[in-house]
This record gives sequence, structure tokens and C-alpha cells, in this order.
Amino acid sequence: MDARALKIEAARAALDHVEHGMRLGIGTGSTAEEFVRLLAEKVAAGMEIVGVPTSERTASLCRELSVPLSTLEETPELDLTIDGADEIDPALSLIKGGGGALLREKIVAAASAKMIVIADATKLVDTLGRFPLPIEVNPFGLASTRIAIGAAAEKLGLSGAIVLREREGKTFVTDGGHFILDASFGRIPDPRALSDALHAIPGVVEHGLFLGLASLAVIAGSDGIRTVVPAR
Repeated sequence: MDARALKIEAARAALDHVEHGMRLGIGTGSTAEEFVRLLAEKVAAGMEIVGVPTSERTASLCRELSVPLSTLEETPELDLTIDGADEIDPALSLIKGGGGALLREKIVAAASAKMIVIADATKLVDTLGRFPLPIEVNPFGLASTRIAIGAAAEKLGLSGAIVLREREGKTFVTDGGHFILDASFGRIPDPRALSDALHAIPGVVEHGLFLGLASLAVIAGSDGIRTVVPAR
């Protein structure tokens, strides 16, 4: 199967975990969009859910396909979030944010009783860090924040380019009005230590390390679908 077919199969398997009446967090990205399309078919057939989207992009697709939406203000506690990931390690620690929605994705995931990650097998890694770590930052003091991120990383033995994300020649701006720095640190042996160090920097709004949030991963590969629980 090609990459899109694998994403569809992972999304289809995750849909088995969605029950009538659920309050559902709906992720962002190409795999999550395949999930939205399949979810819309269930809704059209009579399944009742209410979805909280993690981005304006996802909200737009949901409206287009008539998936009922709410907000975290209206529905502050969710039963389940289903979202993709850029990397997944054996503990189900994740790197997310390649689509630029990491802050809202993390808020929605944290408001959910359970998070299921859907991905193809290429996203599985032994150690996080092959994919550059997205770090959402306040535009004010950008240069100072970038220096502070580099210094914090160096204390943990990490180094690499920290690049301001651009799209079509312009600085990428998140739904919340922030910028994203993509940090190519390479292997991250202690994600928790890096998470804590980044959160201590005032200009950092959030980062793409999702630790202790995912309880199950649905992985599609050439050998079929498998589910992965966190390694202990």
C-alpha cells in the first residue's frame, strides 16, 4: 500500500474506538484528515458525536463534511482524542507539530480521558529526534528565545540548527498567532528533561514533545494493522 492507503487503514482502525455519544478531540494533519473523512461517513449513517477540532484547518474540513463541532469552552472535558504524530517511540512519547497545530493539539489531548495516535509504521522510532522538534514561540523577543533554547539544549548535550519555520517565503504563523522554531537536535535521550528545560524559557509557548498523553497507537504497515501500548 502507498502512504495514503496506510493512513486510511490506521484511521479506519481507530474509528472502531469511537462510540455513539462521544465527545471527541479531532487532530490535525494528513492522517487525521483521513480519520475525519471516515468519521463523516459514520455521522451521515447516524452516529452521534461532538468534535472539538485542534486547528482551523481541521474545523474547516469537519464543517465541509457535516461533522458536528463544539469548542473546549462549551465542552471542556473530552472522552477521546484521535490524532496523528510525526514520531512515536516505544513509550508512546511523541513528536508532534509538523502541521503547525501543536499547542491546540496538546490542549485538546490533555482535556481528554484518552488519546489514540494513528500513524503509518514509518513514524515509529527507537529514540525521538529524527524529526525536527517544533517549538511554538511568542514573536516578541524571538532572537533571545532562540538563543535561550540553544543554551538549554547545550546543557543537555544537544545541538543542531534551530530554524524559523516559513511557508511560501513567509514566516509561518500558528492559529494562535505564534511562530514555530524547528530544532534539529537529533537523538533526544531524555525527552522529559528537554521538555522541562523548554518550558522554563519565557518566550516558549509550547513544544512538540507529547509525553504521557497517548495511551494507544494504531499503526498501519505493510503487514497490516497493529496496536501499540506504552512500553514500561
